[in-house]
Amino acid sequence: MSEYFYPLDGRKHHIGLEKVQKDMFQAFKNFNNEIFEKESALPRKMKELIAIGVAHTTQCPYCIEGHVRAAKKAGASDREITEAIFVAAALRAGGAFAHSTIAMSVLNEMGGLEKQK
Repeated sequence: MSEYFYPLDGRKHHIGLEKVQKDMFQAFKNFNNEIFEKESALPRKMKELIAIGVAHTTQCPYCIEGHVRAAKKAGASDREITEAIFVAAALRAGGAFAHSTIAMSVLNEMGGLEKQK
Protein backbone atom coordinates (compact mmCIF):
# COMPACT_ATOMS: atom_id res chain seq x y z
CA MET A 1 0.00 0.00 0.00
CA SER A 2 1.17 3.49 -0.65
CA GLU A 3 -0.78 5.51 1.91
CA TYR A 4 -2.15 5.11 5.39
CA PHE A 5 -3.75 7.40 7.86
CA TYR A 6 -1.01 6.04 10.10
CA PRO A 7 2.52 6.69 8.82
CA LEU A 8 4.30 3.67 7.38
CA ASP A 9 7.47 4.71 9.16
CA GLY A 10 5.65 4.48 12.49
CA ARG A 11 7.02 0.96 12.81
CA LYS A 12 10.46 2.42 13.40
CA HIS A 13 9.25 3.54 16.82
CA HIS A 14 9.06 -0.07 17.94
CA ILE A 15 12.77 0.37 18.58
CA GLY A 16 11.77 2.54 21.56
CA LEU A 17 9.64 -0.27 22.97
CA GLU A 18 12.55 -2.66 22.64
CA LYS A 19 15.04 -0.20 24.10
CA VAL A 20 12.99 0.57 27.21
CA GLN A 21 11.56 -2.92 27.83
CA LYS A 22 13.83 -5.37 26.03
CA ASP A 23 12.60 -8.48 27.88
CA MET A 24 8.92 -7.66 27.38
CA PHE A 25 9.52 -6.78 23.74
CA GLN A 26 11.28 -10.09 23.14
CA ALA A 27 8.55 -11.97 24.99
CA PHE A 28 5.95 -10.39 22.69
CA LYS A 29 7.95 -11.32 19.60
CA ASN A 30 8.39 -14.87 20.90
CA PHE A 31 4.66 -15.15 21.64
CA ASN A 32 3.73 -13.91 18.17
CA ASN A 33 6.19 -16.33 16.56
CA GLU A 34 4.87 -19.18 18.68
CA ILE A 35 1.35 -18.53 17.39
CA PHE A 36 2.05 -17.92 13.73
CA GLU A 37 5.31 -19.67 12.90
CA LYS A 38 5.03 -22.97 14.75
CA GLU A 39 3.18 -26.00 13.40
CA SER A 40 0.01 -26.55 15.38
CA ALA A 41 -3.57 -27.78 15.13
CA LEU A 42 -4.56 -24.91 12.81
CA PRO A 43 -2.85 -24.57 9.46
CA ARG A 44 -1.02 -21.28 8.82
CA LYS A 45 -3.54 -20.18 6.18
CA MET A 46 -6.43 -20.54 8.63
CA LYS A 47 -4.56 -18.61 11.33
CA GLU A 48 -3.89 -15.81 8.86
CA LEU A 49 -7.53 -15.69 7.77
CA ILE A 50 -8.58 -15.45 11.43
CA ALA A 51 -5.99 -12.70 11.91
CA ILE A 52 -7.38 -10.79 8.92
CA GLY A 53 -10.86 -10.85 10.43
CA VAL A 54 -9.60 -9.76 13.82
CA ALA A 55 -7.39 -7.07 12.28
CA HIS A 56 -10.44 -5.62 10.54
CA THR A 57 -12.25 -5.66 13.86
CA THR A 58 -9.42 -3.94 15.74
CA GLN A 59 -8.83 -1.73 12.67
CA CYS A 60 -5.05 -1.93 12.79
CA PRO A 61 -3.76 -1.00 9.33
CA TYR A 62 -0.38 -2.60 9.98
CA CYS A 63 -1.99 -5.88 11.02
CA ILE A 64 -4.31 -5.84 8.01
CA GLU A 65 -1.41 -5.36 5.60
CA GLY A 66 0.86 -7.88 7.26
CA HIS A 67 -1.72 -10.61 7.64
CA VAL A 68 -3.11 -10.20 4.11
CA ARG A 69 0.43 -10.60 2.77
CA ALA A 70 1.03 -13.60 5.04
CA ALA A 71 -2.31 -15.18 4.09
CA LYS A 72 -1.49 -14.91 0.40
CA LYS A 73 1.92 -16.49 1.03
CA ALA A 74 0.17 -19.28 2.94
CA GLY A 75 -2.06 -19.99 -0.07
CA ALA A 76 -5.24 -18.06 0.75
CA SER A 77 -7.29 -16.97 -2.22
CA ASP A 78 -8.60 -13.45 -2.74
CA ARG A 79 -12.08 -14.88 -2.19
CA GLU A 80 -11.11 -16.42 1.17
CA ILE A 81 -9.48 -13.18 2.33
CA THR A 82 -12.52 -11.16 1.29
CA GLU A 83 -14.83 -13.59 3.06
CA ALA A 84 -12.81 -13.24 6.27
CA ILE A 85 -13.35 -9.47 6.03
CA PHE A 86 -17.10 -9.93 5.62
CA VAL A 87 -17.20 -12.32 8.58
CA ALA A 88 -15.57 -9.58 10.67
CA ALA A 89 -18.03 -7.00 9.33
CA ALA A 90 -20.98 -9.24 10.26
CA LEU A 91 -19.65 -9.74 13.78
CA ARG A 92 -19.15 -6.00 14.27
CA ALA A 93 -22.68 -5.36 13.05
CA GLY A 94 -23.91 -8.12 15.34
CA GLY A 95 -22.20 -6.43 18.25
CA ALA A 96 -24.08 -3.20 17.59
CA PHE A 97 -27.33 -5.14 17.30
CA ALA A 98 -26.65 -7.06 20.53
CA HIS A 99 -25.77 -3.87 22.40
CA SER A 100 -29.01 -2.26 21.22
CA THR A 101 -30.66 -4.16 24.06
CA ILE A 102 -29.03 -1.68 26.46
CA ALA A 103 -30.63 1.27 24.70
CA MET A 104 -33.98 -0.50 24.46
CA SER A 105 -33.83 -1.33 28.17
CA VAL A 106 -33.17 2.32 29.05
CA LEU A 107 -36.01 3.51 26.81
CA ASN A 108 -38.35 0.94 28.33
CA GLU A 109 -37.28 1.94 31.84
CA MET A 110 -38.02 5.59 30.99
CA GLY A 111 -41.52 4.72 29.75
CA GLY A 112 -40.53 4.94 26.12
CA LEU A 113 -40.69 2.47 23.28
CA GLU A 114 -43.54 3.95 21.32
CA LYS A 115 -46.38 1.59 20.60
CA GLN A 116 -46.63 0.35 17.03
CA LYS A 117 -49.91 1.32 15.37
